Amino acid sequence: MMQRTLIILKPDCLQRNLLGEIIKRFENKGLKIAGLKMGKISDEQIIEHYSQHKDKPFFGNLQKFMQSAPVIFIVLEGYEAVESIRVIVGPTLGRKADAGSIRGDYSMSQANNIVHASDSPENAEIEIKRFFQPHELFDYYKDDWRWVYHEDERPA
Repeated sequence: MMQRTLIILKPDCLQRNLLGEIIKRFENKGLKIAGLKMGKISDEQIIEHYSQHKDKPFFGNLQKFMQSAPVIFIVLEGYEAVESIRVIVGPTLGRKADAGSIRGDYSMSQANNIVHASDSPENAEIEIKRFFQPHELFDYYKDDWRWVYHEDERPA
């Protein structure tokens, strides 16, 4: 099933000049960029996005980190995109992530771990709406999908 999912390239990604490398990994996998922009995350967005952590002792440091520099918001699209991207990204704790994953190759930290990726199709929809307006998302024919996916997997 074709899905869209949200990626946030965190301040450490931008500060460490990894933006192109990370986007390249998603493109090399065959995922389509449906939306992409740079921005700052507001206090309200941080509280909403990390609501499961807002009462934890580390939340203030997480908020400070996420607002320390701009971030890159990306909506990626592909067949079972949420699960595929979670594999590419690797587990949250960078030093425990497998080599070859983004976090395994570029992160040693729990929080400074380069990238956020939606953890379910349901959360992806919510997160995309949080950071993108409908006019900022694009539907277009991606010619290489005929080589990336079998005809039964790609959209008509």
